Amino acid sequence: MRKLLIVLTCTALLTAGAGVANADVSSQPASSSGWDDITREQVRIDLGHGWVTKAELTYPNAAQGRLPLVVFLHGSGRNDMNQTLPGGKGSTFVGIAQAAGRAGYATLRFNKRGVSDIGPITTTDTAQLEPKRPYDRTQQDAATVLRFAAKSPRVNPSKIFLIGHSEGTNVAANLAADPHNFGIPKPAGVVAMAVLGKPVKQLLTFQIYGRLPLQLHDEFDIDGDGRLTATEATDGLVGQPQPVADLFRSVLLDGKIVKASTDRNHDGQIAIDTEAGAVLRTITGIDAYPAIPGLDPFLVRYIQDLARFPDAGKALPRFSGPTLLLNGENDLETPARAALTADAAMAAAGNKDHKVIIYPGIGHTMNMSPKFADELGEPDPRVIAEVQGWLEAHR
Repeated sequence: MRKLLIVLTCTALLTAGAGVANADVSSQPASSSGWDDITREQVRIDLGHGWVTKAELTYPNAAQGRLPLVVFLHGSGRNDMNQTLPGGKGSTFVGIAQAAGRAGYATLRFNKRGVSDIGPITTTDTAQLEPKRPYDRTQQDAATVLRFAAKSPRVNPSKIFLIGHSEGTNVAANLAADPHNFGIPKPAGVVAMAVLGKPVKQLLTFQIYGRLPLQLHDEFDIDGDGRLTATEATDGLVGQPQPVADLFRSVLLDGKIVKASTDRNHDGQIAIDTEAGAVLRTITGIDAYPAIPGLDPFLVRYIQDLARFPDAGKALPRFSGPTLLLNGENDLETPARAALTADAAMAAAGNKDHKVIIYPGIGHTMNMSPKFADELGEPDPRVIAEVQGWLEAHR
């Protein structure tokens, strides 16, 4: 099972200065790949602490003067500027950046610290891949990118928008909630996709453990009584991916009968929450949080650092600007309920320009995904169209 937020689960000629490398610009011609009528410029951004990262700023060929800008903020993990997805599944950011260009925006995408090129290709320098206070370092790097962008003659510094995915929604929310503390211009708006709107402990518990009894209730418990007979357990395994089937079989069945060690009251059925749930808690090791068995020590340190900061549901209500929250109903990493409660908190705080959309059938990377599978893929065309329309309306 995945045991961390997925991907989670991902530039104009700028002047040199504090926190900014000399611009390394190579303009790429438009192509039929979706970049038609858009100029692409390659630059490098000095993130400090020994890392200069590659970035790309795009803008419409016919654009004149300073443009509104979208800065893309990745999900967790070692993501390149496109948030390239594993297994040849495409990317999270390219289609949206192209849509932003069609809406008249400049866009800035950058490789995360420790990522040297598209792939993602990473450095062998452990100090860059595993910095101290890793989540805070990610936030500080994003702030550096915003300061970098604000110096560009192509960019209107009062119209810098943030688009974040997963972890990036948290980064965007924290930057937008306290721009003075980060030394950045106040963002003009935030688009949050796959909203990290609950404390990381709750989300990680759901990712590793909570999704399992939920699946048993939804796909196995046909009569809805909260208990599984041997027949229900056997039928529920049909069509499941092999790792999922193997896990549930080990908990529920001994051959053709329910597993006696799980059926603690020996009534011939397995109570999903109290009996199967207890076994699954032990198997997943969730009660050892944050030192969950199987998690790399660096990931444990990342989780602990992330927990020190407000989640998006707490930070976004402190931002008064336009906000668009997008989540998939089938998202098993950042569940849709977190986006709904974050939006409600913004409304309660008095934000007059906020919107939330929950897409049926959409998973964590905003693509169509089977329920309880959360397969990766490029954002659905509906998502891209919604972001483009929102940007056009807020230009």
